[in-house]
Amino acid sequence: MLQTENAPTGLAKYVPILGWLPRYQPAWLRFDLVAGLTAAAVVIPQAMAYAAIAGLPVQVGLYAALVPMSIYVLLGTSRPLSVSSTSTLSMLVASELALVVGQAEAEAYIVPAATLALLVGVFLLLASFLRLGFLANFISLPVLTGFKAGIGVVIFVGQLGKVLGLSLEKGPTFQTLLSVLDNLGQIHGPTFALALVTLAVLLVLPRLSKRIPAALVAVALGI
Repeated sequence: MLQTENAPTGLAKYVPILGWLPRYQPAWLRFDLVAGLTAAAVVIPQAMAYAAIAGLPVQVGLYAALVPMSIYVLLGTSRPLSVSSTSTLSMLVASELALVVGQAEAEAYIVPAATLALLVGVFLLLASFLRLGFLANFISLPVLTGFKAGIGVVIFVGQLGKVLGLSLEKGPTFQTLLSVLDNLGQIHGPTFALALVTLAVLLVLPRLSKRIPAALVAVALGI
């Protein structure tokens, strides 16, 4: 029978870590370290890739991965939750910054991206205060599915240059796809081979054994 924790009181109501940290058991530390290392091995390169999708320098992805998680440790209510960016958010940031900054160097996107993040945070806090979460119920499932599918296609085409080792200029999806087709003869063999091996590990290893973390093995092989 599951036992529910008592509702937090006092300061622990606003800083949840004060409620569960005093009850932390030393026997949990080994398992938490393994879980933390596994999550870090996946989240850190993933966050760097999301930064590249957003048009930002890759080191910005490290801040996006580490800073929110550090804050959520203190204020979050779900201990297993991983707080980071997503591919969808990265694409939305890239599209909005392109309208403001244009086709500029990645460093030129940093200040506008930080400003956008702060503005979004303010609106989210305001929406939480006004209890506006119910508005998400008006977004239909077909709209969400189509949006996610479109984002997937855009990201897939946008990353073909990196997978094939080609140097491509930023541009619309169809323009990028045509540029890839025009430069197929310049594919960088080792880069493409690494991409194929990584995909093979991610697809085949889970079928062979559920106990082996395929994403962690792929990251280790890539390094």
